[in-house]
Amino acid sequence: MSDEERVRLTAHVHGYVQGVGFRWWTRSRARELGLVGYAANLADGRVLVVAEGTRAATEALLAALRSGDTAGRVDLVVERFEPARGDLRGFVEK
Repeated sequence: MSDEERVRLTAHVHGYVQGVGFRWWTRSRARELGLVGYAANLADGRVLVVAEGTRAATEALLAALRSGDTAGRVDLVVERFEPARGDLRGFVEK
């Protein structure tokens, strides 16, 4: 898989990530990286991040999620990569 191949990152972010601006922070980083997708609160307190773009850009977002520089506190990020579906536009908070 090349760095320019388009992929979909699905990441479940665990920690203190709701009610602290985490989705807004994620949206800002994703837009800077040229990604499309969304960040959504889940009922169990996690945030689901779905982002599509180049492998390099999605890896950069994943690194940012794990950086310790996020809003709130991230304890764990569980990610999955798969081929991009092309069904996302913009990057939004849900």
